[in-house]
Amino acid sequence: MIQIERHGPVRKFRLARSFGKKGLYFTTAYWVDGLLIDTGCRHTVPELMPALATLPVGTIVNTHSHEDHIAGNAPLQAERKVTILAHPLALPILADPRGKQPLNAYRKVMWGTPDPSRGKPLGEKIGTEHYTFLVIPTPGHSPDHICLFEPEQGWLFTGDAYVGGREKALRVDYDIWGILGSLKKLAQYPVRRLFPGSGTVRENPLPEMLKKITTLEELAEKVLTLHRQGMPIHRIRRRLLGREALMTYLTFGHFSGYGLIRSFIVNQPADA
Repeated sequence: MIQIERHGPVRKFRLARSFGKKGLYFTTAYWVDGLLIDTGCRHTVPELMPALATLPVGTIVNTHSHEDHIAGNAPLQAERKVTILAHPLALPILADPRGKQPLNAYRKVMWGTPDPSRGKPLGEKIGTEHYTFLVIPTPGHSPDHICLFEPEQGWLFTGDAYVGGREKALRVDYDIWGILGSLKKLAQYPVRRLFPGSGTVRENPLPEMLKKITTLEELAEKVLTLHRQGMPIHRIRRRLLGREALMTYLTFGHFSGYGLIRSFIVNQPADA
């Protein structure tokens, strides 16, 4: 499934593997001025490629190396000889996704395993004909995560560093303190339009970003207080988050409220 929208000079390609007439889990690629930011998952490549057919694509930037953001790399590189740029930590995964990032069953079903592609390390900036993007390291969702900010336009492309809504679950390999620190970093920029990996483009997003930061800080304080009182993780999760969501069972616990609470405790910085 592909949904295409225009936001000024930016084109949005919201992508998901479809079951019946519904997309299972959306991720988004953005095109602007010959630059493609992320390329979706393996299951959506057959729709993304023709959608890009009339657009020049000279460079791809991957916000991070997860399989739902890199699978269009290989076919676009083979067909158009594009340059692929990513965080240095992402490059071994791009080169060998199957070996460096083996997928459990639910990730294979929803996104599939990408083919290898050849990437180069990002610098501090990337320029197109009309725009200059600052590269902002934003670890937490993954160690190799970056965001792009265009200061003249106020555009912020966040990949999965910003996800709207209340945090009630976390994948076992995410770092909630890293996510919180990256959100605080992003909130310092004069953002006028936010382009997230989920595809819900936001105008003047700073109040929503600050609310997200405050909510996470408040949750962190509650978690650590209960932990210091000796309450085990599963009871903290039950008190603060309620029952586990369906996704926890579909992912065999890989994505869970327990994982969110555990990350607050295990990954807490010394000054927390």
